[in-house]
Amino acid sequence: MNDSAPSFSVELTEWQGVPAWVIRSEKATAVISSQGGQLLAWQPHGQAEVLWLSPITRSAPSAIRGGVPVCWPYFGKQGQPADAVQHGHARLAQWRWVDAVETDNGDVVVDLALPADPRTPLRLRQRLHIGAELGQTLITDNPGDQAVEFTQALHSYFAVGDAMQLRLHGVDGLAYADKLDGGAYRQAGDWRLDEARDPGRCDRLYATDGGAFVLHDPAQGRRIELDTEGSRTLVVWNPGAVGAAAMADVPDTAWREFVCIEVANAGDDVIVLAPGAQHRLGQRVRLLPLP
Repeated sequence: MNDSAPSFSVELTEWQGVPAWVIRSEKATAVISSQGGQLLAWQPHGQAEVLWLSPITRSAPSAIRGGVPVCWPYFGKQGQPADAVQHGHARLAQWRWVDAVETDNGDVVVDLALPADPRTPLRLRQRLHIGAELGQTLITDNPGDQAVEFTQALHSYFAVGDAMQLRLHGVDGLAYADKLDGGAYRQAGDWRLDEARDPGRCDRLYATDGGAFVLHDPAQGRRIELDTEGSRTLVVWNPGAVGAAAMADVPDTAWREFVCIEVANAGDDVIVLAPGAQHRLGQRVRLLPLP
């Protein structure tokens, strides 16, 4: 880490009634809400905002739509009763700020912690590397004496110029579960948002061995490259025209402004964490020009 005087700043502010931290450095600006430990914005200098955030004012303490919600200790309601909180309690809880330090290359490393909760014996921390690239890692520890199952995701909402023009490279040949019809299929070629049953709608869980995925966004003239860690599931989601119209916190036409590409442990990719063990789920995001 860098022992010289820091060249970044952290400002405690408020976003829609929720405490939030604004991190400014020579490389990027980011905003993190205390609710959910949720990254709301990440904008490398000289680039357009990378994350989509709903412009509709929410009613606290409802979940924040956009940015990178932390889904933990389960994804959706997987393995949970019907009345369970969607995507777990982590995205609604107030996270604790631990520290922020500057690395030798000028990145800012932020550490956050989720307070212990009686609903799970697991403990969760989050580490973010904020700079020209974004690194984000969920670190789950099991301090107990019994193995614990859990699922999770970094539910990233990527801002795009037009979702109908996107291509996702890196999924060719992968098996996936289609949550729209419950079917199991295999991807042929790049993914595109071309669902004829419901324009723009997609809800897929790809089985992966990790690696890199590249989202081509011709309307913004850029690519978003995503490297994954500790994940065997990649979720691709968009509510589509019909779904967005039924959502109170998404403007009717806003589904074309984002796509969710989610690094996850979900579906068959369930983590069984042994006593004393640790699991890390992470992503590294960088922007590239179109070739």
